[in-house]
Amino acid sequence: MSENIIDPRREDFPIFECLGAAYLDSAATSQKPRCVIDAERDFYEKLNSNPLRGFYPLSLAATEAYENARKAVCRFIGAQSPKEIVFTNNATSAINLVAYSYGLENLTPCDRIVVSIAEHHSNMLPWQMVASKTGAELVYMKCGEHGEFSDEEIERCITPNTKLVAIAAVSNVTGAHAPLEKIISAAHSVGAVVMVDGAQSVPHLKTDVQSLDADFLAFSAHKMLGPMGVGVLYGKRRLLEEMPPFLTGGEMIESVTVKGAVYAELPHKFEAGTVNAAGAAALKAAIDYYDGVGIDNMERRELFLTKYAFDGLSAIPGVHIIGSDDHKNHTGILSFTVDGVHPHDISEILSSDGVCIRAGHHCAQPLLAHLGVHASARASLMYYNTTQEIDRFLESVSSIRRRMGYR
Repeated sequence: MSENIIDPRREDFPIFECLGAAYLDSAATSQKPRCVIDAERDFYEKLNSNPLRGFYPLSLAATEAYENARKAVCRFIGAQSPKEIVFTNNATSAINLVAYSYGLENLTPCDRIVVSIAEHHSNMLPWQMVASKTGAELVYMKCGEHGEFSDEEIERCITPNTKLVAIAAVSNVTGAHAPLEKIISAAHSVGAVVMVDGAQSVPHLKTDVQSLDADFLAFSAHKMLGPMGVGVLYGKRRLLEEMPPFLTGGEMIESVTVKGAVYAELPHKFEAGTVNAAGAAALKAAIDYYDGVGIDNMERRELFLTKYAFDGLSAIPGVHIIGSDDHKNHTGILSFTVDGVHPHDISEILSSDGVCIRAGHHCAQPLLAHLGVHASARASLMYYNTTQEIDRFLESVSSIRRRMGYR
């Protein structure tokens, strides 16, 4: 191994002390380091109080922990202000917030919505809903067989009447990187805003929303070493200020009368009800962990692991990797098929060999249909994986056709 490729601190992840299997499903959810688990437990043991609502010391401490998490997220993704960071349940709810509070409020039958065919259902179904309710035209931006988007396709789709573009920074099927700079530039040139799904990019690639000039960015804590049940919506302040709340109720108001309400300032007008403060504190611990290891170091290790797995998988007869023939454009995601074997059978065989992968349509059925694939198996890697785990995976895959009765 190159001296520039760090070894993972496996002892930081308690699950590996008892998990006998090779976990290669981090695109679905990542494992959690002990500091994240401790942070959530510590909140309940030491700070448990409803934040933002009390003026006694315990509630003030809970509020401080919650807002410190917001500041950490702001810094981690390069936002201009913590007021641009809205905590949600997950990336799906963050995208739905934009669909309801921006999409339904701003789109008309004269407008066009552009959604890439490569989207996870979470960044597709909300825009189908908006198009249905507003009468806006919905156009799908098609990718090539490797998941790439051509300049011609971008120009074809993003027209002067385009009002919103929805695009995943990284595909959860192919791992391909979308040309965000080109797409965002083209969208802004016609006055459109861009909703970036960062669920598969923020955990693996350094993100700077200001440099990218993204209008909205959504991601989930659980895919980046953090807890389940916490998501993030970043939005440019001027856009968030103009948007009405998605949910109404407790804590998101300044004042209420029997005739109406004055909503709270950003970001609280979008955070109705009791918030997941313990989860936010655990997300901050995950970000602290990234800072301690170094996201650049994580990127290098994941690139090394991806090449190791890609080369090994490519050498197995009857196996076909979906997407680019360049391992650098997979972001740790290797979706594949095996001749004559259903992906569910692939997953079952690997499971019997102690290897955890995903099989199915990966919540991206339109993309698989576009690529002419009914379903696939998917192995996804993260910083904490080892070459030994990949060897176990490759050995199992190489035996599948023989075990299914093929020569």
